[in-house]
Amino acid sequence: MAFPAGPLKSLTREVLAVLGNRTGLRGIHRLSALQIKAPPTTPIANKSFVHGLTDFPLISKTVDQCLEETTHRYPEREALVYSKDGIRKTFAQLREDVEQAAAGLLALGLKKGDRLGMWGPNKYEWTLMQFATAQAGIILVSVNPAYQPNELDFVLKKVGCKALVFPTQFKTQKYYEILKQVCPELGQSSPGALKSKNLPELSVVITLDSKLPGTFQMADVMQAGDSSHKKQLQDIRKTLVCQEPINIQFTSGTTGSPKGATLSHYNIVNNAYLIGLRLGVDTMQARCCLPVPLYHCLGSVAGCMVMAVHGASLVFPSLSFEAKATLEALSQEKCTHIYGTPTMYIDILGQLDFDTYDLSSVRGGVIAGSIAPPEIIKKIVNKMNIQEIVVAYGTTENSPVTFMGFTQDDIMRKADSVGCVLPHTEAKIEDSATGETLPLNTPGELQIRGYCVMLGYWGDINRTNEVINDEKWYQTGDIAVLDEYGYCKIVGRCKDLIIRGGENIYPAELEQFLHTHPKIHEVQVVGVKDERMGEEICASIRLKAGEECTAEEVKKFCKGKIAHFKIPRYIVFVKDFPLTVSGKIQKYKLRERMEKHLLV
Repeated sequence: MAFPAGPLKSLTREVLAVLGNRTGLRGIHRLSALQIKAPPTTPIANKSFVHGLTDFPLISKTVDQCLEETTHRYPEREALVYSKDGIRKTFAQLREDVEQAAAGLLALGLKKGDRLGMWGPNKYEWTLMQFATAQAGIILVSVNPAYQPNELDFVLKKVGCKALVFPTQFKTQKYYEILKQVCPELGQSSPGALKSKNLPELSVVITLDSKLPGTFQMADVMQAGDSSHKKQLQDIRKTLVCQEPINIQFTSGTTGSPKGATLSHYNIVNNAYLIGLRLGVDTMQARCCLPVPLYHCLGSVAGCMVMAVHGASLVFPSLSFEAKATLEALSQEKCTHIYGTPTMYIDILGQLDFDTYDLSSVRGGVIAGSIAPPEIIKKIVNKMNIQEIVVAYGTTENSPVTFMGFTQDDIMRKADSVGCVLPHTEAKIEDSATGETLPLNTPGELQIRGYCVMLGYWGDINRTNEVINDEKWYQTGDIAVLDEYGYCKIVGRCKDLIIRGGENIYPAELEQFLHTHPKIHEVQVVGVKDERMGEEICASIRLKAGEECTAEEVKKFCKGKIAHFKIPRYIVFVKDFPLTVSGKIQKYKLRERMEKHLLV
């Protein structure tokens, strides 16, 4: 396995030591968790350092063991509802499908430790593959459904995917045709026997619907496993250990190439466990509406893993976010909770027929993915009447949630912070220049340590060591402040990450791409304020001498080469950039200049 061995071995030893005397999941569910759910009433910090509660144990279960135990408890409870496709599955039905799919993957030749890429929108098969791979010890690779050929090529090579699963097409995204650009041999290959010069490790291609040359259909997978493969599956299950990697989530880097954050069973099981406790879904029959994408941690961990650990029912209103479909699902399915990014809530609240939907069943929810404007929080509470909405903060590298509000927080707390640190998690605000922990209410870089920190970036020990130090602190790159009650506020970013509607976009990646345009001499990308999306992408471009170019020409150059959400909304042609004395570009001044120019 192409993984940074040093940090993985070291972390594994630490995790094993911690796991020595852990109790099982059933015992934990009988535990009173009131102290986890109640906000602090007296000051708990005298400097910018907080440590979550540790007076109860974490879970030493694999993903599959969690789903198995929850199925035993609630076999006839609905686990999943996919509204657009008319699919409903109880826990017992889901569990049966998972075992059949896992056996089918083994029949196709996949083995424990192999990587399988899931590439597509929110369909039942996405969740099915998440749990089937986990049961067979296959590592799920979450592939952004908007990826174009170059991006797909990079991630498949980086982790050495043996299998790739996708629908034939969704909207304008023609997945099979995109893959053929990367693997031209696909059309002439037998199913399961792809031999690609460009992607030598990819051999198994599975489509969800149409039977296409070189591919299996998902129906083939579900029928492929026989009794011998089920016996093989049971043998594999006995070997699974909770600190082993089970999911790779790609996150962009400032150098322009995505990084594969590698998460273990222990990472995501416990993050889901603690999210569910803080949200209060462990003590009720929750029905959670998930318009968020499954390829993000918010969907796969805070959604699917909360379902597997706590027995919450999940309702997926549409294949990708649709505000009207979300309102319909909330009303028709009598959902108790909703997850979303600030942009999603803005669009939901902005529906002209909003007042015609019955949202009386909705009591709580999560808003995460980017900084939530205070006015939006207030509208969620007052207009949607979601009194128990909580803000959550985290990073993919932290499995993902590290800070989360309490359902009882007053509206000012909800609007002005991302809540308090989760149990078994340490956080500090550090002066990046001196390494000193800062006084309270002083902005600095937020750092995280605990069970939630990823194993590392797949196959990239150098980039792993850049963000996780010898003391196991993960450097988030976010600027934050902590108050005396332990509440955290995110005030900015150390790097120039743009968060557009919940999508993380790194300017360096776009700058490198735009520099390939024959007319562009220099380009700088910044985020500018946007009421709906939070931020929009603005590309400031200096053209080569004597060249002429239009904004539409630049956007046309981008289309089909980079994901649609990365294409800049604003193209501004400039003669120069604001510079420091040493000649470095001052991006904050450029951002101010662009916002003034665009009147945003």
